[in-house]
Amino acid sequence: MDPAYRVALVAFPGIRAFDVSVITEVWGTDRTDRGAPAFDLRRVAVDSASVPMRGGLALAPDRTLTWLSRADLILVPGLDDHLTPAPAAVLDALRRAHARGTTLAALCGGAFTLAQAGLLDGRRAITHWNLIDLLRTHHPRVSVVPDALFIEDDNIWTAAGTAAGIDLCLHLVRRSHGAEAAATIARSMVTAPIRTGTQAQFIEHPTPRADRDADTLAAVRDHALRHLHEPLTVAGLAARAGMSPRSFARHFTAETGATPLRWLLDQRIAAAQKLLERTDLPMPEVARRSGFGSEVTMRQHFASRLATSPRAYRTAFSTRSVADSGAGGSSPIAR
Repeated sequence: MDPAYRVALVAFPGIRAFDVSVITEVWGTDRTDRGAPAFDLRRVAVDSASVPMRGGLALAPDRTLTWLSRADLILVPGLDDHLTPAPAAVLDALRRAHARGTTLAALCGGAFTLAQAGLLDGRRAITHWNLIDLLRTHHPRVSVVPDALFIEDDNIWTAAGTAAGIDLCLHLVRRSHGAEAAATIARSMVTAPIRTGTQAQFIEHPTPRADRDADTLAAVRDHALRHLHEPLTVAGLAARAGMSPRSFARHFTAETGATPLRWLLDQRIAAAQKLLERTDLPMPEVARRSGFGSEVTMRQHFASRLATSPRAYRTAFSTRSVADSGAGGSSPIAR
């Protein structure tokens, strides 16, 4: 049995209970009976003293900062007060962890903690859209990206506000353990395993007015997902929605945060990932069923978006051996 993937939640007074809950839900729940990987989540603090959080809550650490040297992944929750100074020992430990090559990830305002440590100087980072100016003002050496859900630079991940922390956590699972593992956890959490787009769709529009286009576009997206293996064009999808291509693209981007073509590419990559994990289908058939048309095209998109090849992805994340696969495999994608 493979050793459990070691995850550290860095705790100190002022961290957000919501982010702690998200991290605990993703990595602290045993789902091995459903095929999910085994995780070893530890709550790491300067000492064993209880860590107070807003709302009368408290977190009980079970490891001290020395355990960070064993972690495969270190997570920094956001802050209730985004200018809360982190303990010097925490900042030192985070700097040492990054120097060792350990993956670091901050949810929402946790970017301020990484910035305090100097780890974001000269690097790209993101935080909640309402905190972008604050991060720029207090940490001018950080290259703040305003419109991403999450972003990586030099093995340091940061995420936009609240729900984007869930997106980042699931992405980190997908990155280390494959799309099927992330999907298993997402199903348990009753959330989407992957969202596309940027937080630009939420800026200044926290409660967009519902109109007829929402249901229409949802139906179009459902149609596209059921026909990914077929040629799909913006003009064709727009016609199905009863809109001009320009109007369709504008409404689609406003609702999803991604252009129709970008959204389609994301869905096809996700479909190919599932086929590579779940089946022994030959590469040309995986490419056909996921809508890429050719293995060459699929390989190009895997290289640009996932920094790997379809064959390498299957080797790393396949959940079944060729010997266990039925002839031709099975597929969640329409034939």
